Amino acid sequence: MLGLALAAAAPAINPAAASAAIDDIQAGIDGGSDAPKGPDYLECVPYARQISGIRIFGDAHTWWQQARGRYATGHTPRVGAVMAMEPYANSELGHVATVSKVVDSRTILVSHSNWSPINGRRGQIEKNVTVLDVSTQNDWSEVRVWYAPIHNLGTTHWPVSGFIYNARPGSVQDVGSARLDAIAAADESPAPSPPPAKKKGRRSDPIGDIIAGTYRR
Repeated sequence: MLGLALAAAAPAINPAAASAAIDDIQAGIDGGSDAPKGPDYLECVPYARQISGIRIFGDAHTWWQQARGRYATGHTPRVGAVMAMEPYANSELGHVATVSKVVDSRTILVSHSNWSPINGRRGQIEKNVTVLDVSTQNDWSEVRVWYAPIHNLGTTHWPVSGFIYNARPGSVQDVGSARLDAIAAADESPAPSPPPAKKKGRRSDPIGDIIAGTYRR
């Protein structure tokens, strides 16, 4: 899987140190870190709203409840859906990220803002970074998220409420993670070849048949 391949390719990191680094920065997600806010600082909520088209406002931890009755929701990642993460550890306001690709039943890519500090600055955008499902039931209720400063997935298991789809309630089937591999494989498979063209029959040519001695009245 892509997430595991990325982790394998990264330099070895002490899990305890990685966990501590993640927990330290979570104090700064949506407020409270020593990392500075630059002029390009962007919270996770307006960026998720911008790229998903889902018109929900308010802190990230309120999105899941706000979506009920307004948008389709489920536990299957889909491209364009917003992953709603619950408050956990020092992240008091939760987090939202938009799915940019479904890799397989355990791995997706997301685009989000204000997760990793980039060049020591908070509120930065990250595009197409890995999120790995680590739930026991493969239901995306717990995930590990790519963390730029360590060039690897963080060790913390972040709780996820589910995915919010930019569609009317009840209009999206929550297919379940068991079918994600098949869906991803179908997206990657080449388009079927067109059927061979039918051969055209020989046009009637009585004069030619007479010459050839095969004409029948």
